Amino acid sequence: MAKQDILNTILDVGIIPIVRTDDADHALYAIEAICNAGIPVLEVTMTVPGAIKTLETACDRFGDSLVLGAGTVLDATTARNCMLAGAEFCVTPSLDLATIEICNRYSKCVIPGALTPTEIMTAWDAGASMIKVFPVGAVGGASYIKAVKAPLPHVLLVPTGGVTLANAGDFFRAGASAVAVGSELVNKRWLMNEDFGRIETAARGFLDTVAESRAA
Repeated sequence: MAKQDILNTILDVGIIPIVRTDDADHALYAIEAICNAGIPVLEVTMTVPGAIKTLETACDRFGDSLVLGAGTVLDATTARNCMLAGAEFCVTPSLDLATIEICNRYSKCVIPGALTPTEIMTAWDAGASMIKVFPVGAVGGASYIKAVKAPLPHVLLVPTGGVTLANAGDFFRAGASAVAVGSELVNKRWLMNEDFGRIETAARGFLDTVAESRAA
């Protein structure tokens, strides 16, 4: 998939579900529920047991219907392994320039984690596709995004860490290009109870919130 098409898909959908589970099978069930809800993009974190194999399995199972990303990528070597396994984009929790470089070398999107304006601009100037503002909930939430966007309107921000169904709309109104959602969507209790339908319902709720926020 072309790099611009990957980015356009993320921008169009407006939400990146974060699949972080303690069990690889649960991760695949969560992926299926998210896809059934109509969200064709998500990331599987490297903290999932057998994460690389999970990426491969998901690619085989869902094919072109899913833009699959790798999350919690800590270094360039891991990023390369994820892309070889089928990941179309990589998301990092912190700023690692080598990871940005290798993703661009493979013509894949990269969404590095950054928090301060200096980190955000360093990542953007290094070739980041979007910037994961993490942990946004700890520094003011939507008000922080609004403050950063004022001097940096051209930077595509993805607030992460503290995004809920109740506040997701606030982030879009503050200027976010997309939001990333973890436990509010892929809830560990739902996974333990194998209540995968609740994941699908929550995913639909986030899609509705994104659409309503953008329409407003």
